[in-house]
Amino acid sequence: MQKRNVTNAHRQECLSAVESIFGLEEVIAGDFILINFFALEGWNLAELFQIRCVVAAPYVVPYSAPSSFERHFRKEFPLLYDYLQEAPSGKVCWKDVMHWMWPLFAESWGYWRSDVLHLSSIPFTDPVTSLPKWHDRDPSPLLLYGFSEDIVEHPDYWPSNVHVCGFWFFPIEWQFSCQQCLQVAALDSEVHSKTEYPKCSVHVQLHSFLKTDTSMPLVFIGLSSIGSMGFMRNPQAFLAVLQIVARITNYRFILFTAGHEPLQTAVLAAAADESSSFSQRQFGEDGIILFNGQLFCFAGSIPYLCLFPKCAVAVHHGGSGSTAAALKAGIPQVICPFLLDQFYWAERMFWLGVAPEPLKRCHLLPESTDGMCIMEAADAFSGSIHTALSSTVQARASEISSQIAQQDGVSEAVKILEREICN
Repeated sequence: MQKRNVTNAHRQECLSAVESIFGLEEVIAGDFILINFFALEGWNLAELFQIRCVVAAPYVVPYSAPSSFERHFRKEFPLLYDYLQEAPSGKVCWKDVMHWMWPLFAESWGYWRSDVLHLSSIPFTDPVTSLPKWHDRDPSPLLLYGFSEDIVEHPDYWPSNVHVCGFWFFPIEWQFSCQQCLQVAALDSEVHSKTEYPKCSVHVQLHSFLKTDTSMPLVFIGLSSIGSMGFMRNPQAFLAVLQIVARITNYRFILFTAGHEPLQTAVLAAAADESSSFSQRQFGEDGIILFNGQLFCFAGSIPYLCLFPKCAVAVHHGGSGSTAAALKAGIPQVICPFLLDQFYWAERMFWLGVAPEPLKRCHLLPESTDGMCIMEAADAFSGSIHTALSSTVQARASEISSQIAQQDGVSEAVKILEREICN
């Protein structure tokens, strides 16, 4: 019941937001709603306000229809099944449904469509007769993928209106947590071409760390929101693994804490243990150096496109953005996936030869500080980094970077939208 109440409240918020935009004025030709695979409210609301809906995703569909879906659909909606199977070119068809639209036919959407939006409970059917809209077929939905065909193939069996644009990268200006860095970047028109991190006066330690001991490979570690999502249950164990890996290797590490308070607290405690004169200062400005100068912990945000070219390896959770940035920088990756499309990217990078086999969660984030558990994790983690730094993996990462270097996924997506929507 609680889950349903939360869902209903969320859908009402979506309805109110879209209504505030399209409910008060006449819809203009070329208007559309842009959604991702987890915002299917937008598809139904686009139908309500008679606006085209476009799907954009930086990852392949992270779910597939149950094996029994087609059989049940054909039995439950035989006329609609024929309608979709017999669709002419350019119109919504069964391929669209099987590729990504099948969740729209779930019962949970049906009651919201009929009781709240006053649409037919089943998409592509008449609200009065419940028959397929033979006289008014919808176009095949435009789906834009934000990755490169050099990385993910575009098979012939995908729907005709699926477009693979190339990777989408945020403007560098959007990725600064430091206002001074942003101001420096704005003054330096060359920052984009040089992929240099702006040298502001706040991050003295950061710049010093990036330039120190360049003979020791620099390993980036960033898990984004994995901590806040509850996957990092024991930050002390995580730091213990890093401490041992730093001790048994000649690697340096830069760790993004992503604002996860338990991890930041553990870092502060480790710093206090290392130095009796350590001051319990805030994480917000510069960073904290641990483990004999081999680990730099940073609570802020640096554009990956600036940082990764300075790194030898990127260790991350397999998010599409981190994966793309490492590919563009031409550096090997070590991926520890936790959910959804992260498992796909981890396996894909291994298959492409730019990463070792995906790292098990317990080998990066052990739940126990037991000595044997920590040592086992440290051995596995350091082994993955060693594999990533092999000449074979490094060469493959460099090769793929060259292949995608000239691709501009954002510009390609804009061109497609202008052609498909505006014209």
